[in-house]
Amino acid sequence: MTKEKENNLVSWDDHLDMKYGKIGTPSRDKYEEEFEAFRIGVLIQEARKQRNMTQTELAQKAGTTKNYISRIENDASDIRLSTLMRIIREGLGGHLRLSLDF
Repeated sequence: MTKEKENNLVSWDDHLDMKYGKIGTPSRDKYEEEFEAFRIGVLIQEARKQRNMTQTELAQKAGTTKNYISRIENDASDIRLSTLMRIIREGLGGHLRLSLDF
């Protein structure tokens, strides 16, 4: 890699600052919120696949629909906390742990 190309490298945090603004700005807060929703969908999908379950099977166990599970996994749906807990507890046999960062 040439010296000039090395100087163009930026950290992930700097990239986010440039693209979405500094932490605490409305555009950065929106990005962070959407990213967390995306992560939840990925975590549910990975847990479902580890248990060799289809979306339909998970939906039946959790008392919801395959379409709803699909929308969560593909980040196209807001999810209520009670529904998330039911999917994790009854559908996947797990426990939800939350934390707050200030």
